[in-house]
Amino acid sequence: MKLLLKLQNLKLLWTLKPPNRTFHGYPRLLSSDVYSQYEFVRQGKQEIPKYFNFASDVLDKWSEIEKAGKRSSNPALWWINGEGEEVKWSFEELGFLSRKVANVLTKECGLQKGDKLILILPRIPEWWLVKVACIRAGIVIIPGTSQLSAKDILYRLQASKATCIITTDKLAPAVDSVASQCQLLKTKLMVSKGSREGWLNFTELYQNQSADHSCIKTRIHDPMIIFFTSGTTGSPKMTLHSQGSLGFRPLLSERYWLDLTPSHNIWNTADTGWILTSIASFFDPWVFGSCVFIHNLPQIDSAVILNTLCRFPIDILVGAPTLYRMLVQNDLSKYKFMNLKHCMSGGEPLNPEVMEQWKSQTGLDIQEVYGQTEMGVICSVFKGMKIKPGSMGKAAPLYDVQIIDKNANILPPGQQGEIAIRSKPIRPLGFFSEYLDNPKKTAESERGDFYVTGDRGTMDEEGYFQFIGRDDDIIISSGYRIGPFEVENALIEHPAVVETAVVSSPDPLRGEVVKAFVVLSPTFSSTDLKSLIRDLQEHVKKTTAPYKYPRKVEFVKELPKTVTGKIKRNELRDKEWGRI
Repeated sequence: MKLLLKLQNLKLLWTLKPPNRTFHGYPRLLSSDVYSQYEFVRQGKQEIPKYFNFASDVLDKWSEIEKAGKRSSNPALWWINGEGEEVKWSFEELGFLSRKVANVLTKECGLQKGDKLILILPRIPEWWLVKVACIRAGIVIIPGTSQLSAKDILYRLQASKATCIITTDKLAPAVDSVASQCQLLKTKLMVSKGSREGWLNFTELYQNQSADHSCIKTRIHDPMIIFFTSGTTGSPKMTLHSQGSLGFRPLLSERYWLDLTPSHNIWNTADTGWILTSIASFFDPWVFGSCVFIHNLPQIDSAVILNTLCRFPIDILVGAPTLYRMLVQNDLSKYKFMNLKHCMSGGEPLNPEVMEQWKSQTGLDIQEVYGQTEMGVICSVFKGMKIKPGSMGKAAPLYDVQIIDKNANILPPGQQGEIAIRSKPIRPLGFFSEYLDNPKKTAESERGDFYVTGDRGTMDEEGYFQFIGRDDDIIISSGYRIGPFEVENALIEHPAVVETAVVSSPDPLRGEVVKAFVVLSPTFSSTDLKSLIRDLQEHVKKTTAPYKYPRKVEFVKELPKTVTGKIKRNELRDKEWGRI
């Protein structure tokens, strides 16, 4: 039986013109034959390929297309640091350099297929090189953010049983402080111009290595990446993804949320430790031969980001809601973006007020993306789709997304329940494999025939989903169920509010009430705060149902967030309820 998409013909994905028909509500982008085969896979009627390796079956194919002169001169990777340094690699150069790194890992470090490597690097080219090299060698990658503490690193080393770690000289002391407690850790590599006792110098090793390396043969379900979940509740879990769930998945479905071509440049500002960077700055753009643009961004600075958009031909911008909330605080009329056409937001819902401000000042819509570490993109506002404020779009292809009740019954449109994805009888290819070493949590993630996200939402008659909140974020006050996001949406419309988080707070009469933590705009910092609280409360009463207004308001300088930029409402809630 033929594969859904023959990887040797990757160019088919970007040369076909979309007919004037639709498929499941989305613009039809591929041929009828491909869609027919796609339906077989979606319904479990066609087997997926037995073997697949993203490096050899995708990246090396683009290198061949490049050599044949059938791809534009656009680089595969384009990195800048804002201080004049710049790196541009073609797919051929990416292949050449990553083979050298693969030899470092296998020959110098003695790593074998299935071994685990923790990769903690900022937004520098070496992160991409190591990741490609690991895929070539069958080494399981564990990305981590550079903001991890020594305690975080210890937890990841011990839980994953990693035998190798690659990081910078900045984090090397933190690793050394816990390394004695990690008996399985054998090799430490440092990306640095200097040296450190007990560490191998990554740069020196790979520059002097041979580029003669044969990519290992991997099965499509072989482990490829472990993500530690963002940990908004409890300790982070190890979410295992396979060659197929991240590498082959874009060939089946993710054309829709990015819709890229080899001439496009995409810039995603997320941290390297987050799955969004693996999706939006690695797998999905490179499946379509696009250029991954990277700015070192030691700190998320609105002026740097806006000036970069003006100086470089970036077509697509992807960022967390916090990014857009920060950017709209500027006078955007002063900036003329060179090439920006599409903006996407993911990680948590974006307030409609921010979307309206961005649109009014730039003329560009922000398309929302909803996903999880466990299965990547679940819903999205796809290119050309009608935008409904407050909606996170429709279900991604391959996923049957439904709103269900506690008994796994599908609820009718408009009724609030839990967002779930059908996982039986056929488990979709994009799903994670398991929570590694945690069969109980893996089993608990399913209810009936569905994987349960833990998020509450609704779906309308047209198939658009709306996020209400985490199941454990829902506030029940005097019998009323209140989603924090709807209150936050109302508050963010007030000019005094830059950012806000809403949680439950104990109340002797109502059981619990709505409390809002508010980050004020600098122009309101000297305002009478008692008067401002009353003003905010009245504003919410007029904007949404009066019973939802925050009976308690606390002004803070910043909100606690995960390394992926998600607001840690559980931390605020625990503080309110005296659990911290």
